[in-house]
Amino acid sequence: MSVWEPVLVLLGVVSGGVAALHGLGAWLRTGRALPDAGAFSGGLPPREHAFSRFHVRWYPVTMIFLAFDMEMLFMYPWVRVVRTMGVPAVVEMFLFLAVLFTAVVYAWREGALRWA
Repeated sequence: MSVWEPVLVLLGVVSGGVAALHGLGAWLRTGRALPDAGAFSGGLPPREHAFSRFHVRWYPVTMIFLAFDMEMLFMYPWVRVVRTMGVPAVVEMFLFLAVLFTAVVYAWREGALRWA
């Protein structure tokens, strides 16, 4: 049973935290309901439909975000092996970062980061 004790303690802490937050929310609420407010609209009426299209200028920003998100995905395992691999791992990471930097410079030069 000693293997399951930390799991049960964690389950108890999480359950207690959820119950505490639920109680805090019930204690702080105003008691009045807004009839037309959506769950995540903050009480304001929506300005556009939920299935409306996004402007095309958001797509390059999204692609740049995904590129840097993939960079972080590859950097976490790299941090774990850089000490054992040595200098070749550092060189490979700087080459990888150079490719990403080149992509950002290209996007900047093409105007993907301009809003006007």
